[in-house]
Amino acid sequence: MQDHTQIFGIRAIIEAINSGETIDKVFLQKGLKGELFTELETLLRKQSINSSYVPVEKLNRLTKKNHQGAVAQISPVAFHDMETLVLDTIESGKTPLFLLLDQLNDVRNFGAIIRTAECTGVNGIIIQKKGGAPINGDTIKTSAGAVFKIPICKVDHIKDAVFYMQASGIKVIAATEKTTNTLYETSFTEPCAIIMGSEARGINPSTLKVVDVKAKLPLLGTIESLNVSVACGAFLYEAVRQRL
Repeated sequence: MQDHTQIFGIRAIIEAINSGETIDKVFLQKGLKGELFTELETLLRKQSINSSYVPVEKLNRLTKKNHQGAVAQISPVAFHDMETLVLDTIESGKTPLFLLLDQLNDVRNFGAIIRTAECTGVNGIIIQKKGGAPINGDTIKTSAGAVFKIPICKVDHIKDAVFYMQASGIKVIAATEKTTNTLYETSFTEPCAIIMGSEARGINPSTLKVVDVKAKLPLLGTIESLNVSVACGAFLYEAVRQRL
């Protein structure tokens, strides 16, 4: 990854956070101690910045520079405020179509989904601050630059986005196999938001309990699930088909 998407060194990362730089994720060396390191840990918690503890070998792979036990990935995009985006979309007179991603792990899946979302006229993508794939060089490449053309918002929890959508008159549809209802029996013509779950566990069970509609893709083979970016494309294009 290019160095312009990274900051290394404990003090440099602290200064970047304090100056309002959009930090996507911070990798911290396991077992490291010290006053400055503790100050960084406290700051990351306070600002709800995604971080993980990794072996020093991982940090050495991320950068050849003297990282002092901390490497931060800078987001190449500025995130939007979800509430403002939803209000602006409603006021524009368009029928809202939003995409909620519940902690997707794979940057290439994330990039592919962003690309499809841009092609299908999605008004914005909402992701969770913690636990998801970062927006990095791979994401940008797989999205074919779409990452710069579609608003992306971060929330503390995907459920916050679900409740806000519902309060704004937007129907929340979960893409899940835990239903008998298929996407072809589901209406996407009114304002709606589609939730896609993570590759490993799907949509969080507590989030599934609060959605308005659950819908699945009919699977005619023996494999029980589709790749999340392929499934997302099928859902978004069904919404396009119904709205055309």
